[in-house]
Amino acid sequence: MSLTIAEIIELLSGFSTFGKPLGAQMLLLRIGAAVLIGAMIGIEREMKNRPAGMRTHVLVCLGAALIALIEQQSAAGVLSLGAGAPINVSVGRITSTVVSGVGFLGAGTIFMSEHKISGLTTAGSLWCTACIGLAVGSGFILMALMAGVVVLITLNLMQRIIHVHTLKKLEVQFVHRQETLSFLTEYFARQNVKILDVNFHAESRNDGNLYTNMYTLTMPSRISYVDIIETLSEHPNIRRVRTRNL
Repeated sequence: MSLTIAEIIELLSGFSTFGKPLGAQMLLLRIGAAVLIGAMIGIEREMKNRPAGMRTHVLVCLGAALIALIEQQSAAGVLSLGAGAPINVSVGRITSTVVSGVGFLGAGTIFMSEHKISGLTTAGSLWCTACIGLAVGSGFILMALMAGVVVLITLNLMQRIIHVHTLKKLEVQFVHRQETLSFLTEYFARQNVKILDVNFHAESRNDGNLYTNMYTLTMPSRISYVDIIETLSEHPNIRRVRTRNL
């Protein structure tokens, strides 16, 4: 039997089957949609070598969808018994445990390395994937597909469109103070890099003083700390350049 576009959209929206027992075809459709959306998000994470990849995201999305399907089928079964049935069902009680329970899995992807927290984005994508799985299992496949697209756009494009430079300390060790300071001031001005704060330190050595300046900078979107470090490290008077978190 062929379906019109309006009927397909209504079917994917979930409201046409809400509270009704689901057949094998609808169960397979929802399970397949959960696997597909979870795989799309997981592939993006795996390509970037993140802690949780395709299989993890598929399993999270599929498991959440199964929980929602169980709740949907249970509710439909109770409703089919009629108003006088001695069984009650609380819609949302089972699915709410998924939202909190997946937090333990997400916490496993978060770790700290060199005073930097990593894995937060992957943990967030796992949590969103679980919510998408709940939406699929509840029958809101169209909503889940839209959410999946938004998650992929967030993971792939948002950082390219919106450039956010976190404030860091730029440590520069150098010799020949006057000459090098003139170079640094001229370079920052040429690149439209503003110096918010600077701390300095001088160390006396047999071959001359070694100076260390610690800059706090704000930069335009076209330049990064990597660009600054590469340029400054080429100067013969500069001994070391590195960034430090605030």
